[in-house]
Amino acid sequence: MDDDAWVVVHRSGDRKAAQDAGLVLTAVDIDNAVRFEDGVWQVLVPRHRAPTAEQELLSYRDENPPGVGRKLRPVPMVDSGIHGVLGYLVVIWGVLLLEQREAFGHVWRTAGRMQAGLVTGGEWWRTITAQTLHLDLGHIAANSVFGAFFGLFAGRALGSGWAWLSILLAGSLGNGLNAFIQPAEHRAVGASTAVFAALGLIAAFSWRRGYYRGRIGWRRGLAPVIAGIALLAYTGTGDENTDIMAHLTGFVAGFGFGYWHGEIDAPKRFDQRSQWLAGGTALALVVFAWAVAFGP
Repeated sequence: MDDDAWVVVHRSGDRKAAQDAGLVLTAVDIDNAVRFEDGVWQVLVPRHRAPTAEQELLSYRDENPPGVGRKLRPVPMVDSGIHGVLGYLVVIWGVLLLEQREAFGHVWRTAGRMQAGLVTGGEWWRTITAQTLHLDLGHIAANSVFGAFFGLFAGRALGSGWAWLSILLAGSLGNGLNAFIQPAEHRAVGASTAVFAALGLIAAFSWRRGYYRGRIGWRRGLAPVIAGIALLAYTGTGDENTDIMAHLTGFVAGFGFGYWHGEIDAPKRFDQRSQWLAGGTALALVVFAWAVAFGP
């Protein structure tokens, strides 16, 4: 290395700090070298790249002030989230069994599926009942796994009762929005609208409460939102049977509920009694919607 062609852009008594600076420069494709001289660690770059390198290191230091925000804010856990997940699984698998047996003498899919024209015509209950119906075992198995996963974290953050009441309402709102967007003949079933409502809810709540804000840089503060959108994009698309718009509207509705919960700091407002009340309300809404669907 020709010392005349290379200049020092960083000096430190800390070897790791010098190595980190070198990694920053490497990440933006600036050649660099780290050396120890006269008791000081130095980072050198080609002379013509020095102004750019100094600017990159300055930007890095602005986003990463020493000793600030090195730890995540602790995420409070209201409860284990297990009760809500179990309730969710009992409902969707229970409805599957009842549907297969044509319990109470009804064709459950005809009575409860989401059909855009009927929903916009006033049959609101379909936005709820459709969330409990599934096409086949593969469909319900996928929604069981993803719903349990996202719902578990939502339950831990908000409490099982309020989390699942919010997921149900957001899923219903998502189905309603989807009905107004889709043509009148559009039909759909499945808990996936609620699944992505749960994802949106926990993403927005975590962001609004600032659980990642303690991390360095504003980009990491948005980590829950970015992760939620990435998961939506990765898991929310599929074959021709996938109702992508329902996934999107469910996510948006859930995001709204999560933002509101974060704004009012819901876990501090809702005691254990209200959690049971909220969970019972969610179950009652499902039963009531099916009762209306079957009619007198």
